[in-house]
Amino acid sequence: MNHYHQFSALALAMLLSFGSQAKPTPQQLEQSVSQSLPQLEQLYLHLHQHPELSYHEKQTGQRMAAELKRLGFDVTDNYGGYGVVGIFKNGDGPTIMVRADTDGLPITEQTGKPYASTVTTKDKDNNTVGVMHGCGHDIHMTSFIGTAEQLVKHKSAWKGTLMMVAQPAEEVGGGAKAMLKQGLFSEFPTPDHILGLHVSASLPAGQVGITPGYALANVDSVDISVKGKGGHGAYPHTTIDPVVLAARIVLALQTIPSREVSPLAPNVVTVGSIHGGSKHNIISNEVKLQLTLRSYDPDVRLQQIAAIKRIVKGIGISVGLTEELLPSVYVHSDETIPSTYNDPQQTTKISDSIRSAIGSENVVEAQPVMAGEDFGLYGLTPEKRPITIFWLGGVEPDKYQRVIESGKQLPSLHSSQFAPDYPLTIKTGVRATTASVIDLFNGK
Repeated sequence: MNHYHQFSALALAMLLSFGSQAKPTPQQLEQSVSQSLPQLEQLYLHLHQHPELSYHEKQTGQRMAAELKRLGFDVTDNYGGYGVVGIFKNGDGPTIMVRADTDGLPITEQTGKPYASTVTTKDKDNNTVGVMHGCGHDIHMTSFIGTAEQLVKHKSAWKGTLMMVAQPAEEVGGGAKAMLKQGLFSEFPTPDHILGLHVSASLPAGQVGITPGYALANVDSVDISVKGKGGHGAYPHTTIDPVVLAARIVLALQTIPSREVSPLAPNVVTVGSIHGGSKHNIISNEVKLQLTLRSYDPDVRLQQIAAIKRIVKGIGISVGLTEELLPSVYVHSDETIPSTYNDPQQTTKISDSIRSAIGSENVVEAQPVMAGEDFGLYGLTPEKRPITIFWLGGVEPDKYQRVIESGKQLPSLHSSQFAPDYPLTIKTGVRATTASVIDLFNGK
């Protein structure tokens, strides 16, 4: 009888031990996140009402650092600018990095929401501009803190090192570069897996979209200076008109995606700005163009740049410009953003985890987009760690359905009218990310 009781006690202890290591069920995780949601909503509203532009995220960084410290993380702030790195060690196991971006945009919010941002600031030209989280970074940060909280709360379900990275200056393509340059993967544990999310303005809240392989594009900003020989508008034959040259260049550049790059290799060449001249009857000496180039394949990016330089030089030569007056091409390498390639194997695992957490009906395969995200840089270091970023639906579901049925357009990201359904969006983001990280820790 005593042996039986001893065996029963041992069996009970083993069962309790096993239970303490078990991953929370989807229902348990949903309940746990729901309990935290009121505090997360307050955090979201604070972040939404206090946006800061790229390279100025001082208060935002301090709030992220304070939230992670509250949860027991070892925190390093002011990293790579106003970036924050939180480390939570929980035994032997892999290192998993979760990243959120923190900067706002120079947009005056026009959502009409009672919690709308009223922040204004001076831009680099000393103009007063509104500031808004028009790209959903406030959602990203709130989901990030909610995920950290759930992973600490359920730390018995995983072993390893959790690395939470709040990254500044994503909108200008500088934050990831700065954090990596300072030593993100050498001063801290090098992650084995890297995960992020981005709000979607074209998916209903409660859903997640995920793309294996190329998900976001290479992005380059390019300036072209088109010079000429100015003069009187009545005597164009005595001039070399840079406005006409610029017009020829704009049209010729469109042959790069349509005739030079393979139609199987997506790419875009957009002339977003053209400025020249001062008066109706004056032929100016110069016209300036500003371009954005987008692609997935790094070789296509190089092909685009080489083609632009060749085309503008050829057009300049064709009208008799001398060497010193030939059009010049300047690529803003400091703003270059590489494409984001979601590691297919890791992305499939994460997709399975999210399906399990929020239901297969709420997970869709998203199409690649030509927008840029410096998240891709984390997968291009010498360590070549696998990365995955997924889309987090943000549109209020009933509104989404009405707009789709009407054939109208939803407000896009970077729109002054973009207003996500934040309670459901945050809840979904926390559940999806938490489940994915636990499974990655456990090798699933």
